[in-house]
This record gives sequence, structure tokens and C-alpha cells, in this order.
Amino acid sequence: MKNYVITVARQFGSRGREIGKRLSELLEYKYYDRDLIALAAEKSGYSKDILGAADERASNSLLYTLALGSSAYSHGIERINVPLNDKLFIVQSNIIKDIYDNKDNEGAVIVGRCSDYVLSDKENVLRVFITADFDSRVRTVAKRDGVSESKAKDLVVKTDKRRNNYYNYYTGRKWGKTENYDLVINSDVTGVDGAAKTIEACIEACKLK
Repeated sequence: MKNYVITVARQFGSRGREIGKRLSELLEYKYYDRDLIALAAEKSGYSKDILGAADERASNSLLYTLALGSSAYSHGIERINVPLNDKLFIVQSNIIKDIYDNKDNEGAVIVGRCSDYVLSDKENVLRVFITADFDSRVRTVAKRDGVSESKAKDLVVKTDKRRNNYYNYYTGRKWGKTENYDLVINSDVTGVDGAAKTIEACIEACKLK
């Protein structure tokens, strides 16, 4: 049986990135997060710094039809006259599909980048959303980033808004809406290890059905 690809969407400060990393260690799956930017840079010819500035940010213009994606990918995205944010989304989406389609796939955990939507029509994909109480997310960000709780609150609000706009823009769906995901976990209840083990157990249950 082909190993699973697990997509992890997350509210800012919910420790979704930590959970994804811990899960990849438990399952011995490959972990993809910011390194998708490096892979996109290789495919597109743009620098990582330029793409990093556009990462998980919606374009200010209308997105060309995603049917363009495979054509743009095969013919060189730099030749296609679309905004940089759209180019990055197209390239990353095709990289995510390549990860899934790899015949030697040993399992993968992919954080963010609308990966749940990109793989929405695929089998052996578990789509996870990580949430947590707003105040606890503020405390997590303040401690992690070494900033005041006032600054952390501002970061949480703005980052969630940016992720919401990005997801809604490129998918036409509502970010965080439960029906878009197979599993929603409150990390305040489970902690990082508990969340990772819950997802691991869900994967095992899916394999047994």
C-alpha cells in the first residue's frame, strides 16, 4: 500500500509546525515546509529570498486559471506572465503533486501551502487542521519569538488573516472550515506529542479500514 501524505494546516501559534515535524519523526516520513521554497527556487529560477517574501501570500491580481499550472510547470514558469505570488503557488502546487506521485514515496508530511486543497482529489491523503485557544497562541508566540504579548497578539491576528486570505484566494474555500479537513486537533488539549500520536493513530486506522 502506498504510504500516506499528511497535510497540516494550522493557526498561527498553534504549534502546527512542531506537530508536523514530530509526526514525521514518529512515522519516519519526509517533512516539507520552508524547504518547498528552495525546491520552487530550483524549478523557477527565482532566488529563495524573493520567493520567501511571497510565500503564503495572496496575489493582488486575479489568478490565472489553475489549468495553466501543468503547462507553466513544464514550459518554464518564468516565461508565464502572471504575478510572482501566483507563479510561486503554481510551482509549489506542482511540487506537492510530484511528492504525492513519486513511485518511491515513503510517506510525507507537508505543512501549509494549501496542500490539502492541492491533493483534495487524491487517495491516501490525511488532511489535518491544528487549532488552539487564541490566548494560548498569543503566549506561545510571545515566548517563542521573545516579544511582548501585545506584539504577539498583533502577529497572531495578522498572520491568521494572511493565511486566511491566501487559502481563500487560491482555493475558493474557507480556511479552517472543518469540512475541508479529515481531522481537526486542538493542540491545547493534546500538546505536541499528543497531537502527533493522534494523527499517527488515525493513519493506522485508515490503513486498517
